[in-house]
Amino acid sequence: MTASSGSGLPPVKAPWIVGRTPLLEHAVSDFLNEVTRQRPWKRARWEELLEALDEFLGSPAPLLAYTRATGAAWVQALHEIERGDARELLTEFRAYLREWGWLDSARPVNVAD
Repeated sequence: MTASSGSGLPPVKAPWIVGRTPLLEHAVSDFLNEVTRQRPWKRARWEELLEALDEFLGSPAPLLAYTRATGAAWVQALHEIERGDARELLTEFRAYLREWGWLDSARPVNVAD
């Protein structure tokens, strides 16, 4: 029985990665697909920035390499004119990761985001 088939729990939104370490690029792909549906004009720019973040974290980076601290360090490493876009992106990306269960499924139980 699944969580949504009568148990009263919300449907599971966990990522499709099973039995291996979730990579940042997996979460990025799902996020960009969602962004494209809602705001297609952002895809190219955000894809470019997220590829740069992955490279900064040691591509292919595990998802858990991306934290608030590593995100902030990456933003500071960017050229000043890119920082506003990067901050906006990371705010939305982190919210997406939380909402869709990426962070919960990637880390051990009881480790706060």
